[in-house]
Order: sequence, then C-alpha cells, then structure tokens
Amino acid sequence: MAGETTTPTQTNYSNVSIPDYARSYVEDMLGQASAVADVNKPYMQYMGDKVAQFTPLQQQAFAGAQNMQASPQIQQASDLTRLASQSAMNYGTYNPAAFSAFTAQNPNLNYYQAGPVSSVSGSNMSTPTMATASTNYNPQLQQYQLGPANQVGTQSFTDKGTQEQYMSPYMQNVVARQQQDAARQAAIASQGQQAQAARSGAFGGSGDYLMRGQMRGNLARQQGDIFAQGQQAAFTQGQQQFNQEQAARMQAQLANQQANLQTGSQNLSAMLGTQQLATQTGLQTALANLSAAQQANVQNQAAHLQTQGLNAQQALQAALANQQTEYGLSGQNLQAKLGVQQFGAGQDLQAQLANQQQLMQAQQLAEQSRQYGAGLGLQGLQTALTGAGQLGNLGNTSYNQMMGINQLQGQYGGMQQQQTQNILNNQMQDFQNYQNYPYKQLGFMSDMLRGLPLTQQSSTIYQQAPSALSQVAGLGTAALGASKLFAKGGAVNERPAGLAELAIHNMG
Repeated sequence: MAGETTTPTQTNYSNVSIPDYARSYVEDMLGQASAVADVNKPYMQYMGDKVAQFTPLQQQAFAGAQNMQASPQIQQASDLTRLASQSAMNYGTYNPAAFSAFTAQNPNLNYYQAGPVSSVSGSNMSTPTMATASTNYNPQLQQYQLGPANQVGTQSFTDKGTQEQYMSPYMQNVVARQQQDAARQAAIASQGQQAQAARSGAFGGSGDYLMRGQMRGNLARQQGDIFAQGQQAAFTQGQQQFNQEQAARMQAQLANQQANLQTGSQNLSAMLGTQQLATQTGLQTALANLSAAQQANVQNQAAHLQTQGLNAQQALQAALANQQTEYGLSGQNLQAKLGVQQFGAGQDLQAQLANQQQLMQAQQLAEQSRQYGAGLGLQGLQTALTGAGQLGNLGNTSYNQMMGINQLQGQYGGMQQQQTQNILNNQMQDFQNYQNYPYKQLGFMSDMLRGLPLTQQSSTIYQQAPSALSQVAGLGTAALGASKLFAKGGAVNERPAGLAELAIHNMG
C-alpha cells in the first residue's frame, strides 16, 4: 500500500563445525566404525570347545560304580549261616532214648522129700565199672585279618625345590637373548632420535635429554616385561608337566592299591577255608574215636556181666544137682534142702536185680554220650556262625573300600575337569576380547573426540522488509518449489546442529 512504512528485519545465523586439525580423525573414526558395524559381515562363531569332557579318572569312577556288586564274602556268609541253621534244626529234633528194664523171673522151686541135702552157696559177683570215653579235642583257631591298604599320596607344586625341577633350564638364555634384541632395537632408535635432534638443532638440549631418559625407561620396562613373560611361561609349562606326572603317579598308586587289596582278600579267604577244613576234619576224627571207645567199653562190660552170670548159673545148677542126689539119700535133710533152695532163690533174685541195675546204668551212660555228642555238634555250628559273621564283616569292609576308591577317583577327576574347564573359559574369553577389541578402540577414540572444542560462528544480517507485492511473489515461489519437491518424492534436508548429528549426516 502507498504510504506504508516497512521495518527492516534482523536474521541471526549460528554455524557449528569441527576444527580442521580434528576433521581427519573424525572421518577416520567414522569410516572404521562403518567397517566394524557392517551388518553384511557374517557372524564369527567361536569354534573351540566350551565344556570340558569327563576325565579318565571320572570315567573310571563311573565304570567302577556301575560294576559294583555285593562282596562274595556276603554270599559265602549267607550260605554258611543257612547250613548252620539247618543243622541246628536237626539237633533241635533230638529225642531221648527209651530205657528198658530187665524183668526178674520167678525161681523154679522143687518140692524135696526128706533126706540129707548138701549146702548150696551162691557165688560172689562183682559189679564192673564202665569207663567214660572223651575226645579231648580242642581246635586252635587263628584270627586272620586283612592287612592295611597302601596309602596313596601326591606332592604339591609349591613345595620347596619342586618348581625348579620342572621349569625349563633354557629360560634364562631365551630371556637374555630377547633382552639383547630389545636393547639393540632401543640403541638403533636412540641413534635415529639423536640424529633427528642434531638436524633440528636440539641435540644436547633439555628435550633431547628428556627423550633419552624416556627411551631408557621404555627399554627397562620392555626388558622387565620380557623377563616376567619368560618366568610366567616357564612356570606354566612346569606346572602342566607336574600335573600330568602327578596324575600318572596317582593312577599307578591306585592300581597298586587295588591289586594289593585283591591279593590280601584272596589270601585271607584261602587261610580261612584251610582252617575251616582242618577244624572239620579234626572234629570228625575225634567223634569217630569217641564212638569207637564208647562201643568198646559197652562190649567189655557186657562180656564181663555175661561171664559172671554164666558162672553163677553153673554153680547153682551144680548145687541143685547135689541137693537132688542127697534127697534120695535121706528125707531128714528135706528141711535143709528146702532152706538151701530158698537161699539159692534169694541169691538168684539178687543177681537178677543186680543185672537190672547194671543195665540201667549202661543205658544212662549211652544217653549221656549221645547228649555230649549233640552238644559238641552245636559248638561246631556256633563256630561256623562266628566264621560267617567274620566273612560278612570282611565283605562290608571290602565294599566300603571300593566305595571310598570310587569317591576319591570322582573327586580328583572333578578337579581335573574343572582345571580343563578353566582353560577353555580363558580361551573363550580371549576370543571374545579379540572380537571386542575394535569396538573398544573405537569407543576410546569416540570418547577422545567428544572432548574436543567445536568452532561456533555467529552472524547477523539486517535487510529491508519486503513489500506486500514481494511477499506475495515470494510465497508463490516457495509454494511452487515445495510442490515440485514433493511431486518428485524428495525430502527436505536439515543442517546438523552438533558433532553427533554432523557425524550421522556425513555417514548418510
């Protein structure tokens, strides 16, 4: 409109840029980051072992536990106990013998007529005593025991003098050679530095002395690192050799211990079997001798009693014959004959009663002999049960020893497996550190660049305010340009406002 006044407009511009001395580092860092973060690069998988396998000691312990069975002594003890129990049941059916009594017979009396008779006298009979037989057998049993097992032990790598035996004797030579090479390289670098200082006119100055001191310090640290690495490598190799040797020795000691235990168990079984056989043989022999002696005593007593009875019978018959003859001579002797006959009958009755008493005593002695034999058999069964108990204890001891050996093998095998797992973990960690190394370096570079000062420039532009006509024309031009841009599918570019946005903008 005519006569309108326009006020000039003020426009402020602010521009943030990277300094020239840091631009190349930023561009290098972005290029390396783009290469590292390439999504088309295939994923590198760790191909090494991640889990340690079971060690031979663990596998041996597993096999030993799988093959473990009840000790053979347990079955032997069970068989011996069952046999002794069955024999004891047979002794439990012991029946006492039935005693038979000798019946005294009535004497045959004759009616004599009066007449002279001769006196009849009975013979004197002695009562024999039967001797008691005895075995006098007392087996001397030995208490056999299984000897102690060999002790298994290992050494420690930290014992005095052990490390020096397994470390490489050439370590000092190798370290000295590497230190000499480092000193030679340092001397070459020092000569180059001095030559450069001489060319620049700084030879002999404070900067020159400072560079020399720093190079000497670097050489000392490098030589110290060489010595420490040599010591560590020798220590690690010596420790590995020591562990391998200790494992082999432990396996040999365990094998020897197992062989000694098996040999001792077999020898113990053989000695117990021999002692048992000798005891049974001696007991059977003593019982056979006892039976023979008792039978001889019974037969001798029977023969003696039979002889006495025969003599008494013959004497009585002779007296009766004489009495019968004399009865025919005189009837006056009838009363005397009757008295003699009565006396003879009494003698015969007493003899029969004596024979009856002897028979009862013989039966009692025979019953006592049977009872003694039964008691001796029960003592033998008790000895067998005691031996069965000892066999059971030996079987339990053998089982416990086998269980302890398997547990010890599993324990040491677990330690070996853990050591192998530690090595695998370190190897996998080294692989991960190697994979993450570029990212750590880029992160360090990014942290360094974030602290750089940025250059910021500001400017102010004053311009006359446009007229209404120019504003309409400007709006039309802007609308035309925007329509063309969006019609072509374009985008509006924006200027980055910071270091991070600038980096993203440059990468785009």
